Amino acid sequence: MEKPAGRSSCTSILIGKSASITGSVVIGRNEDAKTAWPKHLAFHQHKVFDQAPVFKSKDNNFTLTLPKERFSYDATPEWTDKYGVFEEDGINEYHVAMSATESAYANDRVQAIDPFNTDSGILEEAMVSVVLPYVKTAKEGVERLGAIIAEAGAAEADGILFADPDEAWYMEIGSGHHWVAKRIPDDEYAVVANQLSIQEVAFNSDDFLASAGLREFVFNNQLWPKDRPFIWREIFGTHDDSDLHYNTPRVWEAQRLFNPHTEQAVQSFNLPFSRRPEKPLSIQDAQMILSDHYANTPYDLTKKQNAQTALYRPIGIATTQESHLLELNGQKMTHWLAMGIASQSVYIPFYPQGSKTPEMWDKGTETYSSDSAYWVFKLASVLVDRDWSKYAPLLSDTQKAVRQKVLRLRYEYDQKLATSSEQTALADEANAKMAKAATDAYQELIADLITKQTADSPLKFKIDPNL
Repeated sequence: MEKPAGRSSCTSILIGKSASITGSVVIGRNEDAKTAWPKHLAFHQHKVFDQAPVFKSKDNNFTLTLPKERFSYDATPEWTDKYGVFEEDGINEYHVAMSATESAYANDRVQAIDPFNTDSGILEEAMVSVVLPYVKTAKEGVERLGAIIAEAGAAEADGILFADPDEAWYMEIGSGHHWVAKRIPDDEYAVVANQLSIQEVAFNSDDFLASAGLREFVFNNQLWPKDRPFIWREIFGTHDDSDLHYNTPRVWEAQRLFNPHTEQAVQSFNLPFSRRPEKPLSIQDAQMILSDHYANTPYDLTKKQNAQTALYRPIGIATTQESHLLELNGQKMTHWLAMGIASQSVYIPFYPQGSKTPEMWDKGTETYSSDSAYWVFKLASVLVDRDWSKYAPLLSDTQKAVRQKVLRLRYEYDQKLATSSEQTALADEANAKMAKAATDAYQELIADLITKQTADSPLKFKIDPNL
């Protein structure tokens, strides 16, 4: 079996609570790696072990002794742990959300001095598993991962998202032992696309955290002048053709949609890391960004003339395994999850405090099977892709119907949970109903698409009515 790429080409979004319509803190990401590589939904319960467990990576030699107490959390692991767990995202019982990782690239100057510890440093596949179940705030998440990097080193350049009901943090690893994290301003949002993106670092500000000795490392190795502002992106990041066609345009597109009256060049290296949106953002606005493929621009990949000559990589792409948005609003937690390509799937507002995985949502291997939620959504995508202009309306009708049904179910269960002590049981019941509503509707869509596509065969001829 071919080993999947160890790095994922994702797009991330973070929204501060004052930039949100509901006062929610939101973080999210498209997990992009392969076109056929299922994800599962999992729920881990609070547990106290007799002996401290040891995490051992299957992707390299990274090992870590974990605390005896593990908080409950949900996650979206790979269908197989042969190459690593890759739990990727989730929310724990203390209302801390984490998404890891946004793969990035550090420049050659930095790597020559402090190379990544590819043999035994921490990788993307381990991060959620060894951090999220052991922290009580977003800031603690940054600090725990930073301490692990100080001890074991990092195996790659990554961006990691953390949130709690009060704030969101974005952390970037730029070398084997150095990193920086910035608190997203409450009234701003950030969209990141496979680049080291944090700009000026204010070391005396409570809005920044950084690895020990970061400034000394930079200045002692003449990586940046001492008399200039400390620009993390310039010191550690890259500026090459792949940024101009693969990364930067995705950030431009998100900022174009959230700040439509701001003129910016598609390939600008000067796009701000975060900015204030022109209007408060809804969770549906965030879903729109993670589903985007340059609709209503000359770069839309669904247009036949762009299919083979795409100029810029879109946010929503065929290699998306799952798309998630983790929303925190006071005591309310929502793990919005869309399996497969976000623009062709639908986001289900799961309760992360559940204990049981809904039927079909923990099944699926690299080969298609009808009992897997991931493959149900992927099959619908494949059938619609046969003729997007012809079949997209059927998909759109299904998506609208599913959204209305699951949002209504979520609202009804929010009311029940507000007055009930049976939190876990009700969450499990709601999750099962919302999941089934989505997969049932998509299976009906699949049946309709297959039936209609029987008439699309090239082996057709107008029959003589006299025969």
